[in-house]
Amino acid sequence: MARRFFGTDGIRGRVGEVPITPDFVLKLGYAAGKVLAGAGKSNQKGSRSTVLIGKDTRVSGYMLEAALESGFSAAGVDVMLAGPMPTPGVAYLTRALRLSAGLVISASHNPYDNNGAKFFSADGNKLSDEVELQIEAQLEQPMACAPSERLGKARRLDDAGGRYIEFCKSTFPASFDLRGMRIVLDCAHGAAYDVGPQVFHELGAEVVPIGVSPNGFNINDKVGATAPEALVQAVHQHRADIGIALDGDADRLQIADANGRLYNGDELLYVLVKDRISTDGKVEGAVGTLMTNMAVEVALKDMGVQFVRTAVGDRYVLEKLVENGWQIGAEGSGHILSLDRHSTGDGIVSALLVLAAIKRSGKTLADILDGVSLFPQKLINVSMKPGADWKSSEAIRRAVEQAEQALESHGRVLIRASGTEPVLRVMVEAALQADAIRHAETIAKVVKDATS
Repeated sequence: MARRFFGTDGIRGRVGEVPITPDFVLKLGYAAGKVLAGAGKSNQKGSRSTVLIGKDTRVSGYMLEAALESGFSAAGVDVMLAGPMPTPGVAYLTRALRLSAGLVISASHNPYDNNGAKFFSADGNKLSDEVELQIEAQLEQPMACAPSERLGKARRLDDAGGRYIEFCKSTFPASFDLRGMRIVLDCAHGAAYDVGPQVFHELGAEVVPIGVSPNGFNINDKVGATAPEALVQAVHQHRADIGIALDGDADRLQIADANGRLYNGDELLYVLVKDRISTDGKVEGAVGTLMTNMAVEVALKDMGVQFVRTAVGDRYVLEKLVENGWQIGAEGSGHILSLDRHSTGDGIVSALLVLAAIKRSGKTLADILDGVSLFPQKLINVSMKPGADWKSSEAIRRAVEQAEQALESHGRVLIRASGTEPVLRVMVEAALQADAIRHAETIAKVVKDATS
């Protein structure tokens, strides 16, 4: 059975269009409540299942939160409301409070007029395909309502932010602090606008916060990990030692050094693996995705570290890490997983791990990455009609083959459908930037003609 609503990262779409409508989200809360109440843990009193709901700063979060709360209540499930909270914060609190499940109302890096729902199981992991299919099957059933004596109740978790701040700080070595460091922190006017600056300040840094004035409409708008120009400018303006940019729900990041050079998730994966080797002596393996830069794969293998690629999506990185018994993986977009620190990707925790690596080595990020030069990549998003059968297109197949023959062993081509948007992502990686751009543009034109 194929999933109709769940993508690679929960359910997501434009507000007011199915599935992000009040009536659908109400039924989603009910369906999820029925499934998760049977599969998850009850609360500590054992009286009934409890779900934690957090959200980012989109104006539509109020509406969707109310709809979900009603749906869970109708299913006989209690609700805790965390308010604006990073996605990884909800994952942590769900596990720490022994709840049945967690849910985040967010569309991550997308514009404010998009929104969605991400679910976490009782152990703080994203739901399995099996559980998501169970929820979708329940959505096909008529919605009912529990008797009045069994309706769920809702209450606000007033200390959610403080609990999460303490957790983040606990992942930073106790022997280190950030005194003497000036850090620009860009929170994308998103979920970390309040807790993010506090974490770094309480560890001793001088924090220059930007992107911390959400108004419901400005999340990810020219700020954050998807628009790092604001971070680079602020690092120069404030003569900061380092800059950290989070996305709207704070589960991924980009980092800029004092010179304004940006480092993506691929490079940061190398930095963290190298740091672990220096402290633990060995890292058996690391996980990336089909999009991970070839230069990082080569560099990791040169250090004796196995490297495995998965489909794009941090859930698939997580699955492969668990399968292999490894701890660290990443996506180039800045999702970094360190399973000995957290059950999911966490932008704040990942930034702290990078800062710890810098402290431990006594080197700059540029020095740590000396000798690792990323292959140029060109990524083009091509809009397509939902359900377009691009995989059977002979024109697309020929265009890809021609590019691969021209690149030989000096590059690669990847075409994949986005799990969150109606687009095909065309990526070409080559030793020469001009080759990557030329082949990507040629293939993108063929894709556009074949799917329009």
